[in-house]
Amino acid sequence: MSKPATKVSRKHALAAKRRLRLRKRIRGTAERPRLAIKFTHLHIHAQAVDDDKGATLAAASTTEKEFRAAKLRPNAAGATAFGKAFGERARKKGITAVVLDRGSRAYHGTVKAFSDAARQAGLAF
Repeated sequence: MSKPATKVSRKHALAAKRRLRLRKRIRGTAERPRLAIKFTHLHIHAQAVDDDKGATLAAASTTEKEFRAAKLRPNAAGATAFGKAFGERARKKGITAVVLDRGSRAYHGTVKAFSDAARQAGLAF
């Protein structure tokens, strides 16, 4: 593999390696779907995925109308509010236990805030 040309492409390549390293160990099932979270510079996206069927069981994003009104940002406070709302939405769909897929991010800050709020809303992981 050749070396990426710019600093940005190098950062993206390293993030992709971290993401794949995590994904080879995590697999979502119908009983315990994979909770994939993604933080962009403006929004938060989360979905519970059954990898056996290749189906999304529950999803939420701060781009949705109800979350846009709350003006949630991808910081710790926004992640806490969004995690609580996603946890409640997942519980309504019958999801009680999940496997956390944090992507290429470390488990601290916004990821930890989201996870703790989802746990308080009733999700087990």
